Amino acid sequence: MDIKVTELKEKLDAKEDFVFIDVREPHEYEEFNLGGKLIPLGDLVKHIPELREHQNEEIVVYCRSGNRSGIAQKLLQQSGFTNVRNLLGGVLDWQEKGY
Repeated sequence: MDIKVTELKEKLDAKEDFVFIDVREPHEYEEFNLGGKLIPLGDLVKHIPELREHQNEEIVVYCRSGNRSGIAQKLLQQSGFTNVRNLLGGVLDWQEKGY
């Protein structure tokens, strides 16, 4: 299931508990980030063991536009993660909405 920028903003404002992962590259993260843990898409597979404890928790993945995080979502789901949500529109949509 995906998540829209407006819903993510509400979750962050309410300080809801979820795992938040940025799958962009370090230089993109340095320019602007939403506060998620940086795990570039290319490194995600090797981080799965450490994420395993969150296998049944809500995980929100995001990137620049939603494409890479869509791939990350599928990778995690294929590895048995049950509640992975992709941020539709990514950071671009977040910035466009002026948050």
